[in-house]
Amino acid sequence: MTKLDTLFNSNREWAAKINEADPEFFSTLSKQQQPEYLWIGCADSRVPANEIVNLLPGEIFVHRNIANVVVHSDLNCLSVIQFAVDVLKVKHIIVCGHYGCGGIKAALGAEQNGLIDNWLGHVKDVYRFHKTKMDAITDPKERFDTLCELNVIEQVANVCQTSILQNAWDKGQDVQVHGWIYSIENGILHDLDVSVMESVHKL
Repeated sequence: MTKLDTLFNSNREWAAKINEADPEFFSTLSKQQQPEYLWIGCADSRVPANEIVNLLPGEIFVHRNIANVVVHSDLNCLSVIQFAVDVLKVKHIIVCGHYGCGGIKAALGAEQNGLIDNWLGHVKDVYRFHKTKMDAITDPKERFDTLCELNVIEQVANVCQTSILQNAWDKGQDVQVHGWIYSIENGILHDLDVSVMESVHKL
């Protein structure tokens, strides 16, 4: 098995740089984590949560999957949300999609991709929910970008509808859910203006 020496060397350089800037950083970090944010993003290697918002380890709790989907049967995602809300007491949950998402592109196509098609069915559902709007868009890039945005908006709604968020809001817990999208072409985040800060059945 080939040793990935480059990655280990990079790790040591990174740790040394952090230690130089703050000698107590890792000893403090090892004792507890107190992030204010939960980031639900895409697994795409071009969209690293910490780096995009320029935060250090310990400042953002992260869950990533293909096309930043939140499904009520996904115990992995739900467990992350519950831990973030009930234990870490995060103040903000950010669902962040990105333009140029390979999962969204695959969902727009008709070709078969194997096992992942089952997962991408959730994105195809988003298209179906907004079929009239999507079918009216003739420009391929605009259709692609629009589905990336609509997918984020739908996943924000899915987060809000979980029993985890509903219970937290019913107890008066201060936690907000936001929908953002990231451009891999220029590195800039955009707020989709779908922030929710109270129980959906109270809206």
